[in-house]
Amino acid sequence: MRIFLLVLSLFFLSTIAFSQGIIRGIITNPVNNEPVAFANVLILNTEFGAISDEEGFYEISNVPPGLYNVRASFVGFKTKTQFEIQVTLARPVQLDFDLVEDASELSEVVVSSEFSRSEETPLSVRKLNSNEIERYPGGNRDISRVIQSLPGVASTPSFRNDILIRGGAPNENKFFVDEIEVPVINHFATQGSSGGPVGILNVNLIKNVDLIAGGFPANRMNALSSFFEFQLKEGRRDKMATQLTVGASELTLSNEGPIGEKTTYLLSARRSYLQGLFKLIGLPFLPTFNDFQLKTTTKINEKTELTFIGVGAIDKFVLNEDIPDDETEEERENRLYLLDVLPVQNQWNYATGVKLKRFRENGFWTFVLSRNMLNNQSVKYAGNDESNADNLLYNYLSQESENKFRAENSIFKNGYTLKYGVNYEYARYFIKNFDRATLAGSGQLISIESTSNYNMYGGFLSASKTLYDERFLITGGVRMDGADFGETAQNPFNQLSPRVSFSYQLKPNLFATANAGIYYQKPSYTVLGFQDENGELVNQQNDVLFIRNSQLIGGVEWLIPEKNRRLTAEVFYKKYSNYPSSLRNGISLANLGADFGVIGNEPVESNSEGRAYGLEMLAQQRLFNNFYGIAALTLVRSEFTNPNTDGYVPSSWDNRFIVSLTAGKRFGKDWEVGARWRFLGGTPYTPYDYEESSLISNWDLRNQPILDYSQINSVRLEGFHQLDLRLDKKYYFKKWSLNWYLDIQNAYNFQAEQPPLLVPTRDAEGNILVDPSDPNRYQLKFINNPAGTILPTVGLIVEF
Repeated sequence: MRIFLLVLSLFFLSTIAFSQGIIRGIITNPVNNEPVAFANVLILNTEFGAISDEEGFYEISNVPPGLYNVRASFVGFKTKTQFEIQVTLARPVQLDFDLVEDASELSEVVVSSEFSRSEETPLSVRKLNSNEIERYPGGNRDISRVIQSLPGVASTPSFRNDILIRGGAPNENKFFVDEIEVPVINHFATQGSSGGPVGILNVNLIKNVDLIAGGFPANRMNALSSFFEFQLKEGRRDKMATQLTVGASELTLSNEGPIGEKTTYLLSARRSYLQGLFKLIGLPFLPTFNDFQLKTTTKINEKTELTFIGVGAIDKFVLNEDIPDDETEEERENRLYLLDVLPVQNQWNYATGVKLKRFRENGFWTFVLSRNMLNNQSVKYAGNDESNADNLLYNYLSQESENKFRAENSIFKNGYTLKYGVNYEYARYFIKNFDRATLAGSGQLISIESTSNYNMYGGFLSASKTLYDERFLITGGVRMDGADFGETAQNPFNQLSPRVSFSYQLKPNLFATANAGIYYQKPSYTVLGFQDENGELVNQQNDVLFIRNSQLIGGVEWLIPEKNRRLTAEVFYKKYSNYPSSLRNGISLANLGADFGVIGNEPVESNSEGRAYGLEMLAQQRLFNNFYGIAALTLVRSEFTNPNTDGYVPSSWDNRFIVSLTAGKRFGKDWEVGARWRFLGGTPYTPYDYEESSLISNWDLRNQPILDYSQINSVRLEGFHQLDLRLDKKYYFKKWSLNWYLDIQNAYNFQAEQPPLLVPTRDAEGNILVDPSDPNRYQLKFINNPAGTILPTVGLIVEF
């Protein structure tokens, strides 16, 4: 390997063309889309710069390849810096700026906007740009993993991308791409939740991402823990460009360019070969995934812009029944257990939408029309023997489709902002479910096929105003949402959602912030569309409610613009009510979601309550003297009530203590090294009911143990920690560039404790042994189930 790298380096050094790069773009006013003429654009810590022309265009030439911070400024407008702009020789960098007028429209209430603070969300917002996402140690270019470095965000030690924010469940987050909702951002998503093992969004196309963890703007609805705002890059206006990424598990091709004079496009396609790696290391499941993304931007005229996006994925999951040659006895038991439990799964989903933005002198209208659909199928046979129909344990097929419309008007005038809008959604939920395993021991069989339709509607009004020479900002808003899935939900006044935020500048670049608000989220379609064996929509008849969450947040923020540094501290309190709880097992659905399968396909009542509270601290260093880093500390408690327990019980997301430390350093000759270390306190879990699980009648139907929900989350795991490393090397050529990287997850091979598995004892032929003292029971035993292995990834990124 060393010889190969040496030869490769010598070849590159001998062929590098010593030409220079270009940065070009346009500077506009985001309120009316008019160009900002004669603005200054500077590459910080260099002598390179330019001035925009009368149409707002600028160009900086003869820029050596590398990573730069670029600043745009003009008298009467707030200065804006874009960090870590990668300059190559393959193509000019397209870098656009939107400069906000000072002391008036869209005021951001900061002396320096190195870390811009929106007036709608002056607190609980974390930002990442494309370079931070791409080079993140342990992220493997997966946006869902990169987000785990931010404060308040917990993760699991398994290979899933569940996003757990401020003690909330993974289904309490919503995702918007260029203001168009994309409900599913992970492959093999858990229906009724949001997690999965691999992200769908291609980081090559992402310009930046904002995580809003509290103080939600009134034009966003139907989430309790966070909103993610992904902004995709705009396709190149000058010529076509291509990027090829080859990783350990996938191949990605991205392309962009102009279509005529008014339209640009971005396009990517990805194909995994993860199944080959999993088969090589002897895992009992072989996943295959494909995903596609498309964005077009059309400048119809100077005041009208049309954006189209499309995101889609196709996922297939098959079982691997090959026996590894060097398998240990414990590995054999674990493999056989997983083969008995895991279903064969096929899933596909897509989201498409168009956004029309119509500017005027003091604001703009935004119209969004979108459609999304999820198709999820899981099939499981006893012993994985499909030759006999009597072996069928369950066959689950469901579809969720949504058609959405949203209209918003934004007005900026005389130092205040006014926004209002309406939204409507028509949804269809189809389910075909044969199941004789879930109700094991009851003698009941589930066999249904039905279609449900839902109408949801809402509106909002919000306003912002700055006072005392822009030192004090107050933002208030209210929204109402209604739906026809229940009698109470039909009246929007039952879901009245007020919110208010404050920000006060104590001294230059030091701010105190606060927020109070009430937010609502509809239950999942699996809850709304559940039918019993008689075909009755049980949960709708029980008047299932919108989930309610009241929040209080307070904090301070200190900006150090001369060093590109930001320090924040926030305390938060979240109070949940109307959360669905299971009538079958007496637990809150808030404790479910971090596993594969389906959440909520059962009878429920809206009677669970919860609370989450804690402290977040963040220190973020943007690129400065070739160093960058993020340090995040979170102290959090998350608790819910359950019908079968007294008082509050720790939830499945109660990590209590979360630390994430990320840092990187750029060296000469375009070498870069990064590292991330994270620690999470152990989460509680529910032990198995040995007596119920060992019954032959139950095990033969379920092929897995039964949890003892009378002891819900009564046992806590040990803490989990992990070190991830990354090494990057870039090469710049006249018409193309190359970046190879080595990413190592879990570098010191920490074995995280997981709940032990309860598996049957088998003979040499694999047959389950019967308990000699009770012929009605199998012999079961507990085995360790640690998670964690060193996972190195080598990748190549080629731009041309």
